[in-house]
Amino acid sequence: MSQGAAAQTPVNATYVTLLERLVIGLGGAPKVAIDTPQAVTVVTGDDIDQLQATTTGDIFATVPGVTIVGSERQLGEAFNIRGIGTTENSSDAARIVVNIDGQPKFFEQYRMGSFFSDPELYKQVEVLRGPASSTLYGAGAIGGVINFTTKDASDYIKDGHTGALRLKQTFDSNGSGTLTSAVLAQQINDTFEILAAGNWRRTNEIEKANGTPLSGSEFNSLSGLIKGTAHFGDNDEQTLTASYQRFNSQTDKSRYSQTGVMAGDPFGYIDRDVIDQTGVIKWSNPAADNPWLDLNLALSFSDTLNMQRNHRATPGGPVTNYPAPSTFADTDYQYRTWQLTGDNTIEWIGDGFENYTTIGFQASTQDRLVNFPPVGHVPVGTHPEGTENKLGLFVQNEFILDDRLTLLAGVRGDFHEINPTTAGLPSRSDSAFSPKLAALYAFNDNLSVFASIAHTQRLPTLDELYSSSASKTTSLGLLKERANTVEGGFAISGSDLLMSGDSAALKTTVFYNHIQDMIASNGTAVGVPYYGNVAEAELYGVEVEAAYDSEWAFANLALSVTTGNNLITNAPLTTVPQSKVVATLGGKHPEWNLAYGARLTVAANGEYIISPGDGTAEGFSTVDLFASWKPESGPLAGTQVQFGVDNLFNANYRENLAYDRSAGRTFKVSLSRQFDY
Repeated sequence: MSQGAAAQTPVNATYVTLLERLVIGLGGAPKVAIDTPQAVTVVTGDDIDQLQATTTGDIFATVPGVTIVGSERQLGEAFNIRGIGTTENSSDAARIVVNIDGQPKFFEQYRMGSFFSDPELYKQVEVLRGPASSTLYGAGAIGGVINFTTKDASDYIKDGHTGALRLKQTFDSNGSGTLTSAVLAQQINDTFEILAAGNWRRTNEIEKANGTPLSGSEFNSLSGLIKGTAHFGDNDEQTLTASYQRFNSQTDKSRYSQTGVMAGDPFGYIDRDVIDQTGVIKWSNPAADNPWLDLNLALSFSDTLNMQRNHRATPGGPVTNYPAPSTFADTDYQYRTWQLTGDNTIEWIGDGFENYTTIGFQASTQDRLVNFPPVGHVPVGTHPEGTENKLGLFVQNEFILDDRLTLLAGVRGDFHEINPTTAGLPSRSDSAFSPKLAALYAFNDNLSVFASIAHTQRLPTLDELYSSSASKTTSLGLLKERANTVEGGFAISGSDLLMSGDSAALKTTVFYNHIQDMIASNGTAVGVPYYGNVAEAELYGVEVEAAYDSEWAFANLALSVTTGNNLITNAPLTTVPQSKVVATLGGKHPEWNLAYGARLTVAANGEYIISPGDGTAEGFSTVDLFASWKPESGPLAGTQVQFGVDNLFNANYRENLAYDRSAGRTFKVSLSRQFDY
C-alpha cells in the first residue's frame, strides 16, 4: 500500500501534503486523498498531537464540511457533515456512519452526545464526505463516514528495537485540565506484537470567553486499549488482529443537559457513569500470489452504557426521587451491538489497465435497552426498546485505464428487521438500495477532474418508528428517506514550486443533495405522530482543501460552504452550520526539528440559529497558535514538547448550532518521552 501511495506522490516532491496521504477506507487500489473521486480528509496522529485534542470533537478543527454539534462537554458531542447530523437524533446512526476499526458506534439519549471516546487512542481518522461510501458502509450514509483507527505496537517500535514505552503529560490552563498517558509496545517475537495504552483525563469547569463558567463541563475519564497483531502463513502475509478498547467517564453533580445549557435550564444536575466498550477480531489474507483472493473477515462488538443517578434541581439540593419512567429517574440507557463482516477483492491486471472487484457483506444485531434500578424494566415511550437486525450485501468495482481514467461503480442492498419490546407494537421489515457511479480523469500528473452520482435510501430507525409521548403517537407509517446526490470537482498538484522538493495540492468539490421523504421530528405539535416525512429538502455547497509543504514552511486551507432548504416551506434547514474557512500557516527549523505556526478560523453568519441559546449567533473569527519540538539526537532524543494557545484573543461568540458561547483563551502544553529498548 505504501508503494501505491508513493507512486501517486508528485514526482519530484520530497515533502508530502495532507492531500497526498493514503486513504485506507475506500477499497480497491491503494490511493491517496487527491486521487479519489470524492471528498476525503485524512487526519493523522501527528495532527491530533499538534491540536492537543481534549475531546474527539477537537480532532476535526481543520476538516472541511465537518462540524461538531452539541457542546464542548465531553459527553455532549455529535457529528454533522454537510448539514446532516444533530444531537438526540437516532437517525444520524445511519445518516453518518462512525466506525472504530470497522465497528459502528452510536448512542442516542435525550440531552446526550452520540460518541464517547478519547482522542489519545487513535493514530488516524478518515472522513469520507457524502453518500459515495454508502456502498461499503451502509445504505443511508447521506452525510458520510468517519473511520477511527486505533494505534498499533508497530507505530512505536523502531528498527533495531523490540519494545518502546511512551509517557505523556498534558496541561490545559482553562479548567486546569490534565492528561496522564502511557503506551507500552512490545515485539514478542518476529510474528507477534502487542500494545497496551492507558489514559487518565480530567478537568474542572471550563470558563467561557465572556468570563462565566461553562456549567457542567468538568469531567474525569479513564480510557485504555489493548491490541495484539500476529502474522503467519506464507511470507507471514496473513494477519490476525484482536483489540479491546474501554472508555469510562464518571461525573458527579454535572449538568443533565450535556449538549448545551439554555437560559433558565430546567434539567438540573445528575451523577453519570458512562462506560463504552469496543472489541474487534480481524483476519486478513492478502494472498499476494493469488489475484482471486484478498480476504478480510471481522467479528466485533460495541456496548455503550449510561448509568445516571441522583437527579437534583440544584448542585447542592435534595435528590428529586422521580419515579420510573420519568426522564429524571435513576436510569440505565444502553446500546449493545454485535457485527460480522467480510469482503474479498478480485484483482485483474493487464496491459495498461487494472480492475478490482470487491464483494462483501455486513451483518449485525443491536439491542436498545432501558432499565430503572431497582424497579427494573418499565416501558418508556420516548426511548423505545427493541432489537434491530441488519444484513448488507455489496459489490464495488474499480477500473483504472492507463493510470489516467478511474471508473468506480458500486451497489448495496440493506435488509432490516426491527422488533420492538413494547407489547402490541408491530415488527417492521424493509430493505434499502444504494447504487453509485464515480469517475476521475487525470489529464497529466498535475491536473485531474472527477464526478460522481449516488442514490441512497435510509430506513427508519427503531427510535423513529416507536417513539411516543402523552401528546404524540408512534410513527408506524414512516417512509424511508431517498437521496440523490451529484458531486464534481478538480484537483491540482505540483512540486518544485518555490524551492527544491516542495509540494502543493488543491482539491475542490461541489455537491448537490436532493432528499425526499426526509424524516424529522414533529416538534411541539400535539395529536400527531412523533416523527414525520418532509416531502423534499436540498443541501448544496462547496469544499476546498489546499496544502503546501517544504523544508522550511507549510500551509493548509479548508473551506466549506453549505446551504440547506426545506423545499416545501422554503425555510432553511435547522441542521446547516455556518460557512467556515480555516487557514494554517507555519514554519519549520529542520536542524532542531522545530515546527510552529498559527491557525485562523473565520465563520460567516448562519442561515438558521438554534433558539433559545446564550445570546445571538453571528459570524466570528479566532486565532490559535502552536509549536512542536522533537529532538532526534542527544540526551533529549525521544522527547517531544507541544505548546499551543487556543482562542488567542479570547473571542466571545456563539456558533449557530450550539446553545453555549465559546470557551475562553486556553494555554496548552504537553510533554512526552519515548524509551526504546
